Amino acid sequence: MTVTADFTLPAELEAQGPPEARGLPRDGVRMLVSRAASGTVAHHEFTDLPGLLLPGDLLVVNTSRTLPAAVRASADRVVHFSTGLPDGSWLVEPRIPAGKSSIPNGPVPPPRTIALPGSVVLTLTGPATARLWRARLSAAVVPYLLRHGKPVRYSYAAQAWPLEAYQTVFGRQLGSAEMPSAARPFSHAVVTDLVARGVTIAPITLHCGVSSLEADEDPYPEQYDVPPSTARLVDLTRRSGGRVIAVGTTVVRALETAARGPQAGWTSLVVTPETSLQAVDGLLTGLHEPRSSHLRLLAAFHDSSLLTASYEAALSGGYLWHEFGDVHLMLPLGGGPPCIQADGTGGAGLPSHCVARTRRPSPRFRRRVRSR
Repeated sequence: MTVTADFTLPAELEAQGPPEARGLPRDGVRMLVSRAASGTVAHHEFTDLPGLLLPGDLLVVNTSRTLPAAVRASADRVVHFSTGLPDGSWLVEPRIPAGKSSIPNGPVPPPRTIALPGSVVLTLTGPATARLWRARLSAAVVPYLLRHGKPVRYSYAAQAWPLEAYQTVFGRQLGSAEMPSAARPFSHAVVTDLVARGVTIAPITLHCGVSSLEADEDPYPEQYDVPPSTARLVDLTRRSGGRVIAVGTTVVRALETAARGPQAGWTSLVVTPETSLQAVDGLLTGLHEPRSSHLRLLAAFHDSSLLTASYEAALSGGYLWHEFGDVHLMLPLGGGPPCIQADGTGGAGLPSHCVARTRRPSPRFRRRVRSR
């Protein structure tokens, strides 16, 4: 098996609901840990995370909250609202109801106007991708979704779960069609333990669109914001020998975009081994489906042999996939204690590994000018 090729995901490894429905706490999921430095894979509980990171490491999390982005239009039509665009229109995905979930619309174009509950009309103005359409709603979208929408649900979900099940402890700004799920296992207790051990946590916002893309499709543009304070922390962490660990592929996309250009806006960046990593060292992520674009992003962190070993271990170990499943911590080549002495000095007298680490290239984020 190679991770970027097809592999078979058994149905019993698809998480059908949140861990709370399985009698576990939010942070009671399992965590696969792969280490680039040693080429090893180990099994842990998620609550082990604070002990696996180092004082001086920086965790960057996504603060986007999940919208109830699915609206049932009729007996034969469901619409998933994906992404709000700068001109006020939205990217939407018309779908066909199928049992407890829905399936892609297929090759037949949907109608150009779709009546929605509440005497509201959705007008499709043109195709944006193979399955997404640009559209305008005859009402303000977010208030409408909060009143009439439900969380996006796929066929592996055993039942309809409440919107709160699709939120993370970091969620603040409404905007994601689907949960930035890598952060779902975090609990207040785990966050407290991380901070007490000297791990810093910083926010970005990237509003996630629908992930129901065909195999091998690239992700489409998404809105992001990297605050100046987070950009400074990323730069400081890397310059001082710490590691920047992204919580989710959305955070990787936002930080790597900001390292190359503006700190806020829309990103079309697709991170692969060819693009290289300029801002992020490690990644906490979920387990991804065969042939998804996320697997190519993972290949920027680990070589193919370690990625393959990781996924083979997850499959044989009975790990659970999807937004309510288990997680995968990908630790980088760098390691060792922080390279700042107790008196705050550095340079001469530090161990040789610290000198090497402090010379790592650091992203040069563009300063954002704020109007007063």
